[in-house]
Amino acid sequence: MILNTRNTAELEHFKIHSATWWDEEGPFKVLHDITPLRMSFVKEKICIHFNIKDNITQPLKGLRILDVGCGGGLLCEPLARLGANVTGIDPLKENIKVAKIHAKKMGLKITYLDCAVEDLPADMPLFDVVVASEIIEHVDHPDAFLKACAARLAPHGGMIVTTFNRTLKSYFLGIVTAEYVLKWAPMGTHTWEKFMKPEELSKKLAGFGLGNQEMTGVSFSPFTRCWEFTPSLDVNYFLWAGRRSTS
Repeated sequence: MILNTRNTAELEHFKIHSATWWDEEGPFKVLHDITPLRMSFVKEKICIHFNIKDNITQPLKGLRILDVGCGGGLLCEPLARLGANVTGIDPLKENIKVAKIHAKKMGLKITYLDCAVEDLPADMPLFDVVVASEIIEHVDHPDAFLKACAARLAPHGGMIVTTFNRTLKSYFLGIVTAEYVLKWAPMGTHTWEKFMKPEELSKKLAGFGLGNQEMTGVSFSPFTRCWEFTPSLDVNYFLWAGRRSTS
């Protein structure tokens, strides 16, 4: 059986908004708002794993990073600015077109491919890091998706997943409040049943040899009006899962 992680309904939903990826007040506003936290987590975990000093200008220089489900390139661009050799993939040609145009405008060299992770050439060099941010809740066959992502990792590599926990709290805050009350995301963006509990994700990745793990929660503070790290994994959470470094 040939793997196909694309969910047609999900892709059609995002296709409608593909031209607005870089509108900081548009449908992807929350992704823009949490990207500083995403990048902080990504940079810290990669630097620790690869024993890199994070006080240099381009700490990720020389690392090959794959961003799966890259959308318009919101993570690809800051990763490239940190020196990484970045490849961004997305099944939607419309997303990749927007990503390419914006990267060229910013003067950034990023490889963009309109494909799913299972479509990457078998002989493509392996990656030091695979990022799957806010994507696993939108694909079909999530277990096979994770396996396909892990298969793209070098023996010393690591993977970052950011997603939603499957709790009543995540249903009310992540869907009802965010989509229907505050309009932070278009209605119908998320399906609660497709959210994955941290312990489930952790076990799956450990099964692929990614047992060196760390997690943190993320939440919106009504007091600071900002997104912040939190010990609670009840709603949004970030996970790093690495293989033991050979260095």
